[in-house]
Amino acid sequence: MRAIVQRVNHAALSVDGKEVSHISRGFMVLLGISCTDTEQDAKYIAEKLPKLRIYDDDQGKMNLSLLDIGGEILIVSNFTLYAETKGTNRPSFCKAANATLAQPLYNLVVDLLKQKLPTKTGVFHEHMHIDMEADGPVTIVMDS
Repeated sequence: MRAIVQRVNHAALSVDGKEVSHISRGFMVLLGISCTDTEQDAKYIAEKLPKLRIYDDDQGKMNLSLLDIGGEILIVSNFTLYAETKGTNRPSFCKAANATLAQPLYNLVVDLLKQKLPTKTGVFHEHMHIDMEADGPVTIVMDS
């Protein structure tokens, strides 16, 4: 499982021109699920994200987590994170999980996150538009 974590001041997601989710200060997370991922991977990501310390403390050091600052998460499933481009200009997505495997694992991550902090989502298997204001920018790549 791969998560691209972007620290944001705010983010909004729309489908067909209608806003379906928005957050204020927090993380915009793109979540890729591979064909070899399991519930253990989902639990790892859901445990790690709220505790990821990428907000500044009083001394200006990245030492605070979403839990510390009362932040939110907007998490979106994104199979393109497992694109294979080596040796080709047209990406292959054979390492990405199909919807039958990916959707339950994505839902598990979301459900686990919702137990810890405000969590919003995209719409699985839909074309989405994301509007966000990056903070920093601070971008972290996490793999389970």
